[in-house]
Amino acid sequence: MRWIMAAFYLVAGIGHILRPDAFLPIVPDWVPLPRETILVTGICEIAGAIALFIPRLRGFAGAMLALYALCVWPANIKHAVDGISLPPIPNSWWYHGPRLAVQPVLIWWALFCAGVIDWPSRR
Repeated sequence: MRWIMAAFYLVAGIGHILRPDAFLPIVPDWVPLPRETILVTGICEIAGAIALFIPRLRGFAGAMLALYALCVWPANIKHAVDGISLPPIPNSWWYHGPRLAVQPVLIWWALFCAGVIDWPSRR
């Protein structure tokens, strides 16, 4: 699970750094310095992905990636509610509904694969 999460955040982080302007339409209006925020989030995603493999940083990385997933939820909500097109992502509730519903799972996954929580396995 850790490998998959790290790959997911590494790819996402690279995308945020290489194409920050592509994400600008979904950044809520209240976010200051939206382009810079996107670049910083890309760096955070890459750092988090790498830190998942450093044992002494793993728990911190999991907590920060979980917090990150919580903090980007408003952008995902704006993306869905405003019907913003970001090809190749489908602009459909068939995409947005599950995407919004899966956000808590991403938060749990970051905490679980970093060993911050052990639910549901109870070690």
